[in-house]
Amino acid sequence: MGAAISLSVNLNKIAWLRNARQGGRPSVVGAAIDVINAGAYGITIHPRPDQRHITVTDVAELSTLLHEQYPDVELNIEGNPLAGARAGGYPGFDALIESARPNQCTLVPDSDAQLTSDHGWNLDDATQRARIGQSVHHYQALGARVSLFMDPDLEQLEHVPETGANRVELYTESFADAVKQHGPESAEVAESLANFSAASQRAGELGLGVNAGHDLDLDNLPLFRQVPGILEVSIGHALISDALEMGLKSAVRAYLDVLEE
Repeated sequence: MGAAISLSVNLNKIAWLRNARQGGRPSVVGAAIDVINAGAYGITIHPRPDQRHITVTDVAELSTLLHEQYPDVELNIEGNPLAGARAGGYPGFDALIESARPNQCTLVPDSDAQLTSDHGWNLDDATQRARIGQSVHHYQALGARVSLFMDPDLEQLEHVPETGANRVELYTESFADAVKQHGPESAEVAESLANFSAASQRAGELGLGVNAGHDLDLDNLPLFRQVPGILEVSIGHALISDALEMGLKSAVRAYLDVLEE
């Protein structure tokens, strides 16, 4: 087995729970500190334009926390680079990145109506690639490594270098669904792992680093870490759900144990 895979913990669900009562509990900053003290490599947030969970204030507070107190911990901000300013205080994705200066931007083709991210970029159109490339170069100039959220589609991956992105984040819902529906020893899971392995290998050949995320959990992660070349996973919903039973720090350590085996 290769080197340990880094864990970035997505705090969206902490913010979502807090927002349900429009108060200050649970604290997103407090959760970030607990996650860091438990050994996580990074913090991930996905501030949507409707601010349904992570708010503009959260972005500012987490950026300040990490830059001033935990400079070795990476801040990863996810979002659609095409998202402009909205009523209610969302300043647009560009403005968030310009103010927060994250270590990594993960660009996701989501819309306001989506419950969660559910597909990778379609880069067949040259105009689309050029538009994304403008955002990539802008964020890189601000000091961020840039990753594109992608399906494990070899044809789509071929277009990524044209955008100038540093990495891809492979969208892993199809793998997680295969494990849930067919079982870990099934032919369907074996085929899915082969597809992700091929995608990771091709991305590496193209000079891209490889991250992964979406619906990874303690049950399927031991299988997924067999995929070679994965540098980082971003995990939120499952980890926060596990934290309800085992506590946040213990949940982080449980995921780290799997990744460091």
